[in-house]
Amino acid sequence: MNSRVKKILDLFEEIKKVPRKSKNEAKISQWLMDWAEKHGFEAERDEVMNVLIKVPATAGYENKPVIVFQGHMDMVCEKTPESRHDFSKDPIKHVYNGDWLKADCTTLGADNGIALAIALELATDKTVLHPPMEILFTVDEETGLTGANALKPGWLKGKVLLNLDSEDEGIFTVGCAGGRDTKINFKPEWVKPCSECKNVEIKVAGLSGGHSGVDIKLQRGNANQILARILDNLAASCELKIVSIDGGSAHNAIPRDAFSIISVKKDDLAKVSDIVEKTAAKIKAEFKKTDPDMTITVKEMKDLSDPVMSNADSIKLINMMMSMPHGVAAMSGDIEGLVETSSNFATVKMSEGVVSLLSSQRSSVASRIEWITRKVEKSAFVADAEFKSGNGYPGWEPDMESGLLAKCISIYEKLYGTKPVVEVIHAGLECGIIGSKNEGMEMISYGPTIKNPHSPDEKMFVPSIEKIWDFTVELLKSYC
Repeated sequence: MNSRVKKILDLFEEIKKVPRKSKNEAKISQWLMDWAEKHGFEAERDEVMNVLIKVPATAGYENKPVIVFQGHMDMVCEKTPESRHDFSKDPIKHVYNGDWLKADCTTLGADNGIALAIALELATDKTVLHPPMEILFTVDEETGLTGANALKPGWLKGKVLLNLDSEDEGIFTVGCAGGRDTKINFKPEWVKPCSECKNVEIKVAGLSGGHSGVDIKLQRGNANQILARILDNLAASCELKIVSIDGGSAHNAIPRDAFSIISVKKDDLAKVSDIVEKTAAKIKAEFKKTDPDMTITVKEMKDLSDPVMSNADSIKLINMMMSMPHGVAAMSGDIEGLVETSSNFATVKMSEGVVSLLSSQRSSVASRIEWITRKVEKSAFVADAEFKSGNGYPGWEPDMESGLLAKCISIYEKLYGTKPVVEVIHAGLECGIIGSKNEGMEMISYGPTIKNPHSPDEKMFVPSIEKIWDFTVELLKSYC
């Protein structure tokens, strides 16, 4: 590891000490403002806590075009079931596995904390020749692109944007899908528990999960769907009433874990165990390659006097979960291998007697987002549940004739003797929104290699940081 990479990772280590769960970015936003003041840079913060740091040009290049660096300060907070990590206060601990850096049973937060570290190091390195720079760090990218949506037109002066939120070194992203979320509220009837019944917990855990855009084509298991399959099999053979249910963690993460406590007649306990075990064996065989660590367990629970969902409404909820679309809905007809349309049955949560389901839809075709969203809404409609779909966010239409893209390809080839891959991705990037607010802005997205983002298996390839640094330095120099 060279000294430059070490300095970047030292900065990343400081960033990992600051809580920055989506929608809870107050501390990291203030940390960035304090950092700017400490280093003598002008900085501004808007109403939602986006931070803009202004870095003067190297002497002699003050009149050159302003370059914007952009990343998001929040992170997806996922951990393994056994982890006791508290994302609201505990620093993220990392471990090395050869050239890979990962966290200890949690997400690493390299998505997108490494962007912060690289941009801040660029701002303070006196050896880097650069025009005026604006460093924009947004909030709540992971759960709603809130920061990007709140940006005021005209806040940025630069017309060249370098987004550092891509996760494969050697790949330049020049376009992305748009997206839309749908929230469903199901209000079941709650009844007294049966005196001749027992509570049983069914738990699905240890799935591979991953990013609901980038990884959706891998067809990994969805814990919410698998739980629904098991409950549906049980409901076909015995009367059950749902006591509680919980699954998934975020709109853009494929659910890794889900569980439900159900109430069944004591005489059906053996039948329940047998059905779960047989169903589990079939499901695990189906996903043996994509989710080899999946576990499905059933166990008796302590009897409680809490109300239980009526059998009729338990069936309604199970039917709705069974009909919720998930996975790839259509592949692109224009770009080989690109997912065009998908949905992620993201979460099922219970609070104060209401069961809330969340689905996230993506597509690079606006009419297809409307179509897949209506499918989700119809799943709610037939279950007599309330539903509301958000306005969503725009896609980013690629410009293959961009001067910025041509410059980036040329520099990369000169540095590394190979041509970079240029792609459009099935995931949401803030570029689409930022570009819609800043007419005429050229944009590109790149970054060091990160695998399994949005899961505790997230890891970053350390040697790729040096390549990103060297490329960025040469790109900045080309504008001087």
